[in-house]
Amino acid sequence: MIDEAVQRLLDGFVTSIREVAAVEAVWLHGSLALGDFQLGRSNLDVVAVVSSPPPAAIEDVHRRLIRAAPLAAKLHCSYLVAAELADPAVRHATFAQGRYFDRPVTPVTRRELALSNLSLFGPPPLSLLPATSDAELAAFVRRDLRDFWFPVTSKRTPWYADIWVDLSLLTIARAHVTLTTGELITKRAALDVLPSLHAPAAVVSDITRRRYGPSRRLAPWWRHRRAVLTRRFVSTTIPQVIS
Repeated sequence: MIDEAVQRLLDGFVTSIREVAAVEAVWLHGSLALGDFQLGRSNLDVVAVVSSPPPAAIEDVHRRLIRAAPLAAKLHCSYLVAAELADPAVRHATFAQGRYFDRPVTPVTRRELALSNLSLFGPPPLSLLPATSDAELAAFVRRDLRDFWFPVTSKRTPWYADIWVDLSLLTIARAHVTLTTGELITKRAALDVLPSLHAPAAVVSDITRRRYGPSRRLAPWWRHRRAVLTRRFVSTTIPQVIS
């Protein structure tokens, strides 16, 4: 069941974007759709299908919602033009992380949409979105690890940030499961997979506490040690997972 504040925000969002854009459908994906949502921590991941490219006023809608309700800052939406639904390489107008830019709706997101098949407005994903094959999904997962995550291991600075630590390990665990079984798992489930990949236990515990427990300040020595352990794990494990 969706939290009342979240549902109210989503309902207001759908109403607002329909006032300025030709919206055909609005779909949920990510943690909210897959049952791993953490209020105040997780993003609200949404896809809107539109008949034509959204107007600039869409950005104003997002910023107005954020001013009215801070939770809206975590509401991320990509606007897919209906005529381009079949091409996963097309970049779509997106509002996320407080900015407006273009990005593709990846095969992972497309598979999530199909699995949850949740619509806030209009037809559900399975009635409009072309299916993502297992081969397309696996190819994207390998490419993401090889071309995005692995090159970052040549740098030191990113690994001091919580977001890089969290997402790198969780992405590797989820990728391992997808490439092994063809299934998608949640971030929470990925934490249970990491020990089998020989991820540093202290780092896994650190991620678990920060994502699902009370927040606390990290000691400088641990932030440095965590960065070293994470970078080493990512650099050695990615080649094994994609082989």
